[in-house]
Amino acid sequence: MSSIVNIAAYKYVELDDLDNRRLHLKQITAEWQLKGTILLSHEGINLFLAGERVAIDAFLGFLRASHPGLADLVVKESLTDYQPFHRMLVKLKKEIIPVGDGGKLAVQVQDRVVEVEPMENASPKLPPQELKRWLDEGKPIALLDTRNTYETDLGTFEGAIDLRLRTFREFPQAAASLPDEVKKNPVVMFCTGGIRCEKIGPYMKGLGFENIYQLEGGILKYFEECQQSHYHGDCFVFDQRVAVDPNLSPSDSYECFACKHVLSSEEIQSDRYREGQFCPYCYQAEEERKEARQTRIRQIASEQRGCVPYENRRWISIPQRFAGLPLLDALCQFMPGYGKEAWIEAIDQGLVQCPRRNYQPASAQEIVQEGARFLHSQPGTVEPPVSESIDLIDEDEALVVVSKGAPLPVHPSGRYARNTLVSILQEAYAPEKLRPCHRLDMNTTGLVVFARRYKVAQAVQQQFADGLVEKVYRVQVDGIVEWDCIECNEPISKESLPNGGRCIDRKGQHAHSIFTVLERSENSTTLEARLITGRTHQLRLHLASLGHPVVNDPLYLPGGNTRSQPDEVRMAQPMQLHCHRMALRHPITNQRVEWVASREPNARFFS
Repeated sequence: MSSIVNIAAYKYVELDDLDNRRLHLKQITAEWQLKGTILLSHEGINLFLAGERVAIDAFLGFLRASHPGLADLVVKESLTDYQPFHRMLVKLKKEIIPVGDGGKLAVQVQDRVVEVEPMENASPKLPPQELKRWLDEGKPIALLDTRNTYETDLGTFEGAIDLRLRTFREFPQAAASLPDEVKKNPVVMFCTGGIRCEKIGPYMKGLGFENIYQLEGGILKYFEECQQSHYHGDCFVFDQRVAVDPNLSPSDSYECFACKHVLSSEEIQSDRYREGQFCPYCYQAEEERKEARQTRIRQIASEQRGCVPYENRRWISIPQRFAGLPLLDALCQFMPGYGKEAWIEAIDQGLVQCPRRNYQPASAQEIVQEGARFLHSQPGTVEPPVSESIDLIDEDEALVVVSKGAPLPVHPSGRYARNTLVSILQEAYAPEKLRPCHRLDMNTTGLVVFARRYKVAQAVQQQFADGLVEKVYRVQVDGIVEWDCIECNEPISKESLPNGGRCIDRKGQHAHSIFTVLERSENSTTLEARLITGRTHQLRLHLASLGHPVVNDPLYLPGGNTRSQPDEVRMAQPMQLHCHRMALRHPITNQRVEWVASREPNARFFS
């Protein structure tokens, strides 16, 4: 049974106080668990949302009451039995549909550039039933499709003019270039929901069209009132449904994650289609594709975007174990690395805000509850530089495997948000969202596995949790070890120490490591290390407890003790700990796959 209501709406109306409108909309959509996208600008609003009926109705009631110009907002609805959006976005835009440059439109006419002025009532709206009647009667009209190529390839009206647009910005010039015999006759332009036609409508007379109309409500409203009549194919929509048929039901169409082109069921059977990587429209040979991706990753990594000052805004959700504490105490215990004085300063400056109180500054002494959320802003954030070394080892429809250098944190945390492996790969693989399947310390080099889908991440993470992943490290330790092979089963504490480390704890988590000597040198020993379990800092702590810390470990000392704080000099350098080889069951094929990392420069013991 369909239980999710999908709505699409837009309205050109002058809006002010956009920042506050955005904050209010973010708050209420979060409270009502809606997902989708809302675009706000001074010229109006454009939205695609999905959620339960009660939530959608409550949202529309709020929106229509928020501004007199939105009281008559017209909404198109359809139903699905699943949520078609992954997340909720509320964005501010200069224009909800960009045309020209700040409302000024210029086109090339023969050998000169002509500036086109908007005109009121230049393109009256034509109701869907009226268009159908005209088409039924064979009235001599031209149908002009204003949509992009990937949309028109999926379906359009019979005989419609397809301008083969890559973006809507190309439409004015393409329309102005149509023959005069087209422009002199009646023309009905159309788009998905009407918003593009309404934006360009005032300019159409200036583009040379003498008798131009726009289809009221676009294709979706036509489907509601006239179904399939005179329309061939489906209509692209901007959510996971990809396309809807004339009954407004999701159609049997797909979308390429790489180039966003809409694909038929026949096209996804092609040898030139691989889910999440390429399709017949953007296919590259495997080596070319990998080389292009590697080049993109290196380009982004070299930019060190976190080293340029920016405002870092991060969400903090209070865990259950800190419920009932004053906010300051909860933050200091939850994120000890930030420091108590820094938290006091942030709260005093109003940089810790509560979204449930309309983003008012939080108080240091307010009592927090489990799940309470706060927004922490850090203006002028500059992150320390990180290693640019990221080698693409393998990628397929499910997984991406890289070998990272050090120092380079995997996840955003502490002092790092943009200068992280996750952030770099998200940019390189956009619009995909890669999900790391395991941890690897900032100062550890080597293999990291990412999943390209949520369910794939779950399957691989379960293998890690169950101890089914084979993980082999190369490690150089201080001193000459006396044994040739040893197993360590010292249990490790569940909770972190104030310095962020762990300790040997008889009541802690079971941990199992195996170490084998590869080479002894004058002052150090090179080992092969096998992780049987996967506790935080396991190899580092086990080796330190055996009296031989990892070379350049910034935290752990012989015997398993720790420094009061990580050594800053060592933090800026890689430890001699390298995830060399990894093997697991592929989540799609269930076959064993194995990867070997690229070697870090100047690390002779990796060979």
